[in-house]
Amino acid sequence: MSISLKFEKLKRLSLPKLNPWLLGLLVLVSVGGISGVAYNQFVVAPQQQAKNKVQTATVERSNLTIAVSANGTVQPERSVNVSPKTSGILKQLLVKEGDLVKENQILAYMDDTNLQGQLLQAQGNLAAAKANLEKVIGGNRQQDTAQANAKLQDSQFALRLAQNDLQRNRALSQSGAISKQTFDTALTTRDRAQAQVKQDQEALNLSQAGSRSEDVDQARAQMVAAQGAAQIIQTDLNDMVIRAPFGGVVSRKFADPGAFVTPTTAGSAVTSASSSSILSLASTNQIVAQVAEANISQIRMGLSATIQADSYPGKTFTGQVVQIATQSVVVQNVTSFEVKTSVPDPEHLLRSGMNVNVTFNAGELKNVLVVPTGAIVQQDNAQGVFVAQDKGDPVFVPIVAGTTVNDKTEVKSGLTGTEQVLLSFPPGTRRVSKLNGG
Repeated sequence: MSISLKFEKLKRLSLPKLNPWLLGLLVLVSVGGISGVAYNQFVVAPQQQAKNKVQTATVERSNLTIAVSANGTVQPERSVNVSPKTSGILKQLLVKEGDLVKENQILAYMDDTNLQGQLLQAQGNLAAAKANLEKVIGGNRQQDTAQANAKLQDSQFALRLAQNDLQRNRALSQSGAISKQTFDTALTTRDRAQAQVKQDQEALNLSQAGSRSEDVDQARAQMVAAQGAAQIIQTDLNDMVIRAPFGGVVSRKFADPGAFVTPTTAGSAVTSASSSSILSLASTNQIVAQVAEANISQIRMGLSATIQADSYPGKTFTGQVVQIATQSVVVQNVTSFEVKTSVPDPEHLLRSGMNVNVTFNAGELKNVLVVPTGAIVQQDNAQGVFVAQDKGDPVFVPIVAGTTVNDKTEVKSGLTGTEQVLLSFPPGTRRVSKLNGG
């Protein structure tokens, strides 16, 4: 209602005629009241509403349980493609996919027909070499020595006869009873008899002395060579029996009996396929998680971890950190470190390649000063919070932030613990997007 209309209405009232000065005063009071209402509605009320909209939180002391989360996959500790050492035909396969096997358990047999024949030949050569060595070491038999001695005695007897005959012929030759030719013949016969005695004596001595050391060494070397040849064949035969290099599970089968298989690289991924291998063997599973660079300092050997597999909602597994990579991995400009965790799984629920979420229980910070993580802002290259004041505008206070757990962050310095920090901020303030910690 306008002021002029109000004034006209006052004129029509059946009241005693008012003093013009009093009437003017009434008009001024009415106008002032309307202006006060307008001021409260358009100035004071919005300011009060804006003040009421400012959200704050109390700085407090609390215990922070440090938990580092990371994504990971289930992988076997070891995995190999099991193959023979030499190419050949697979004769028999004793296991199938999914079977649990123990270390050194027989998995398959290769065809060894050719090697069996080679082994017989090598064993025969070895037996001959052994017999020859024994003969050389043992020397001549007693009968051979006796025969050599008898031959020496016979040659000595012949020598005595030749010497006697020579003496008679010498006397006859001096008297001219025989010719010089007859004497020379007797002399030659005596000399031959002496040479034969000497030869037979040496043969007897050799028979009694045994074999020479050089002959023994040669015979022994021939036997060692025969042993080596037989051992090589036996080793090849042993390799025809395919055994498990470690305990684990048969993850893949690549060949059936009758297939031609060849040696391949021992190490491989469990899911790899190789037509020349017999099967793939995987050991106990482990968890391989990628931990962010900002959190790797909180991970240590033996740290407990809680594991949740996407395939088993609501079920958890417990493990321990067994290996922390010394070299980082950079994928799409994100730096992380590979952390391996053991995972006992007696029910064999986890399978290689499954995706899991890993939470590392890194410890607890007791009685530390904390603020809501959302209260921390960045201003003028400083990290801090806005502290509410009883009178006046909030004040920016720089802080040193520590570990972040969920929605709370440790404050190492900058606050006393009695402040109220703002959760809504002045325009232009840049929120902190990332803090160290969980």
